[in-house]
Amino acid sequence: MERKENYAIAVKTIKTAILQGQYAAAKGTNRIQLATYFAIGKYISLNSRHGFWGKGAIETISEQLRRELPGLRGYSPSNMKNMRLFYEKWRTLGVNSPIAIGELQSEDYQIDIYSALNVDNVVDFPVDVFFSVPFTHHIRILEKTQTQEERYYYMHRCVMENLSVDSLLKIIKQDDFLHKSLLPNNFINTISNPATARKAVMMFKDEYLLDFINVEEIGERDAADIDEKVVEKEIIHNVKNFIMTFGRDFAFIGNQYHLEVYGHDHFPDLLFFNRELNAMVMVDLKKGEFKPSYLGQLAAYLRILDDKVRKPHENQTIGLILCKSADKEYVEYIIQDYNKPMGVATYTTENDMPEKLRNALPPVEELKKLL
Repeated sequence: MERKENYAIAVKTIKTAILQGQYAAAKGTNRIQLATYFAIGKYISLNSRHGFWGKGAIETISEQLRRELPGLRGYSPSNMKNMRLFYEKWRTLGVNSPIAIGELQSEDYQIDIYSALNVDNVVDFPVDVFFSVPFTHHIRILEKTQTQEERYYYMHRCVMENLSVDSLLKIIKQDDFLHKSLLPNNFINTISNPATARKAVMMFKDEYLLDFINVEEIGERDAADIDEKVVEKEIIHNVKNFIMTFGRDFAFIGNQYHLEVYGHDHFPDLLFFNRELNAMVMVDLKKGEFKPSYLGQLAAYLRILDDKVRKPHENQTIGLILCKSADKEYVEYIIQDYNKPMGVATYTTENDMPEKLRNALPPVEELKKLL
């Protein structure tokens, strides 16, 4: 009997929080919803983890809530467990909540949805980003990552690129966090605005899979025969795929973009504009292994683009060398003396995939028919 009474108290308490949160959210934003879920998750965690509720409690409470609030969404047993996960992974944000110091069963059936989630005193916490990420995205990030730095990275990506849940899961599966941290670059030292520098670091990866480039299809006998002109041609042919590989908010300006200064002509391979960075991004394609001379050529292109092409309201141009291979430590050592923002990434094509894996995939034409 006591357990049923506890469940009745829990239903009434959570129901009050739901109605209070719904009223506030009608006037507010995602912030109120997250705060409500956090507070309810804390209540569920402290009751279920400490033995106050029995087995099947969350299912019973969820069912009763839906009876008392017809049409209620978001409070299925699985989602209520997600709220518990949300609290437990971010519990350091709620250490000052009354529930956290033992007031599990409130006499007035109140869960404090306004102060349970306290982010004011957390050092270097991305408050605006945190409250801009939808709850489902938060849960997927918490399920798939292990460290605080990973969480921050994927939260920023969600906000910067307005990612769907499927897109978020894709970049997590690709381990974009690991790849971004490995990109040899000098962005922090050359981009004056720290926020823009951090965005640039998060924007680019150390390796790109250009799986829309198939050497056999474009008439090359061997993968070793492919050169940057062939890669450029295929990228232009598949520019939408290339931009999707790089990320959102890129717009294609042109290839072999003509630059002229003091009677000398230059033709950078690929030129884009990124809305998030408010800057042009120049990509220089190279056939083989990274060479230090590539950075000098890139610096010259960036200087001319900034002087002759960049608009007054735009940030300085960012350069990226895309080559087949690079010794990252060597690149980091060489790149530090350049005063233009640049990075070095590598790329692989479909033909670089292991033979066993390629043989396991259907032929390209068959895939195209399926798509």
